[in-house]
Amino acid sequence: MEVNQAKQEHLLALKVMRLTKPTLFTNLPVTCEDRDLPGDLFDQLMREDPSTIKGAEALMLGEMLTLPQNFGNIFLGETFSSYISVHNDSNQVVKDVLVKADLQTSSQRLNLSASNSAVGELKSESCIDDVIHHEVKEIGTHILVCAVSYTTQYGEKLYFRKFFKFQVLKPLDVKTKFYNAELLFILFGAADCLSGANRKTDEVFLEAQIQNITTSPMFMEKVSLEPSMMYNVTELNTVASGDDGESTFGKMSYLQPMDTRQYLYCLKPKPEYAEKAGVIKGVTVIGKLDIVWKTNLGERGRLQTSQLQRMAPGYGDIRLSLEMIPDTVNLEEPFDIICKITNCSERTMDLVLEMCNTRSIHWCGVSGRQLGKLSPGAFLSLPLMLLSSVQGLQSISGLRLTDTFLKRTYEYDDIAQVCVVCPYTSNEC
Repeated sequence: MEVNQAKQEHLLALKVMRLTKPTLFTNLPVTCEDRDLPGDLFDQLMREDPSTIKGAEALMLGEMLTLPQNFGNIFLGETFSSYISVHNDSNQVVKDVLVKADLQTSSQRLNLSASNSAVGELKSESCIDDVIHHEVKEIGTHILVCAVSYTTQYGEKLYFRKFFKFQVLKPLDVKTKFYNAELLFILFGAADCLSGANRKTDEVFLEAQIQNITTSPMFMEKVSLEPSMMYNVTELNTVASGDDGESTFGKMSYLQPMDTRQYLYCLKPKPEYAEKAGVIKGVTVIGKLDIVWKTNLGERGRLQTSQLQRMAPGYGDIRLSLEMIPDTVNLEEPFDIICKITNCSERTMDLVLEMCNTRSIHWCGVSGRQLGKLSPGAFLSLPLMLLSSVQGLQSISGLRLTDTFLKRTYEYDDIAQVCVVCPYTSNEC
């Protein structure tokens, strides 16, 4: 949209054009069957059309390129390029010609001029050309302000401006979800969240849903997560195939309009943070997503989200987790687990462990055992033995910790789930 500031006649003419890549020529093929009245007339006309692809005349996309016919859409993350030309339409020689280009957004004003020095002399029918580039980083209304100042041969100083307004649209809709590994362990059992004998309950899984809300397909060049200083990240978007991993989305990573793709990442606290129980509490910064894509004939776009934050799970004063548990156990046969008890408070505790049997879970050992004093941030590993009297997927419950200093009791139910099978039958949970 162009708005002229003044109605005064000027010696110079200003033209501003957006620079975009051409598009493939499209046509609407008209075909019919051989027994119809036109016969092969339509096919012959399409074969003679110079814009169609030889051997694929019925394809809507041709082999010719067409220049843009309108301003087009500008999306966040793309590079806005514009051609600015100042032409001397008069028969006079003008002096001290200065061309400035500023981009006004809702929050700032940016100078996009390649040079801020004036041209000493511009003869008749001559022009000054400039190309500006700007990576769009804001959504909403943008105004390109082009100002021209010059001096006539009679010493009169003249000045005029033109305004070009355009809207910047959002190309992608990004939604994120966080999952705690400890919650997945409780819901789906040990097999999905254990690696050998080590529990990974401090891990966080991030699911990023990315939707293409433009009208053209996108080639997703890169979608990565840049973690914060507290975490290491592992991408879970490849399928192991030999030495090299293949993307779960295939070799041609195209995202059609309005399609949504889900990316998964696993974040694990760095050792210096994981060892301190009280460090990762409250709202923590996970990192930010870096998304790079290409459209049409290779136009590149890039977006970085703001810092993603999650509410860390509250463990209370004492955190009880499992370090080791078997995937499958036999019915009415004892099995071992290893519990990890961490003091997340800021005071020393004197703990007593009580084991309460449930309908299906029976603890082996002495209940009411003294565990001793546990200082703030410290932890201890506690091996326990139990058995199940009911077949199927059973929940491990019935542990109770008591702090004798404050006479405060903490009960733990649904600590994990275990699959109990009968060794004499083939029935499993």
